[in-house]
Amino acid sequence: MTLARPGLAELVAGVRELVDRSTAPRTTAFAVADMLRERLPSPEILTEEERLGDPGHYIGHTLHTEAAFSILAVVWRPGQETVIHDHIAWCVFGVLQGVEYETLYRLDGDHLAEIGRTANQTGEVSGFAPPGDIHRVRNTGDDTAISLHIYGADLRAAPSSIRRVYDLPVR
Repeated sequence: MTLARPGLAELVAGVRELVDRSTAPRTTAFAVADMLRERLPSPEILTEEERLGDPGHYIGHTLHTEAAFSILAVVWRPGQETVIHDHIAWCVFGVLQGVEYETLYRLDGDHLAEIGRTANQTGEVSGFAPPGDIHRVRNTGDDTAISLHIYGADLRAAPSSIRRVYDLPVR
């Protein structure tokens, strides 16, 4: 991965410093979120071509990976969404452009219960850690959305940041 993208080198250094402190996953996620609020890059961290996205599905661009964390930028065209899922590690995300609509769920026996909804606006940052990280993300707006995701895992060693997909009824 290249660090020549605007703001990426500083971001990587900041995340590395926080991860090296070896705190609990939830504490690390919140610390990385606080740092990202101060260092949230612009959409220009991606090339013009990368910012276009893909008409068929949301697309992730891996910006940096190392043993303790990975940084991806995700481009969401209007109407694109994830499946309901949870994660293999803590995650922090910041919205660089547009709005990401997130629905949160709790596993309740043989079904999911919706426990919250949030419209994450440009400039907003959030973080979480398993367990309790079941969600779906979608772009409900009319414009392309771009978000930066930092995962507490080396995504070169895992096929995805998704641990489990939930295909259960929502009640």
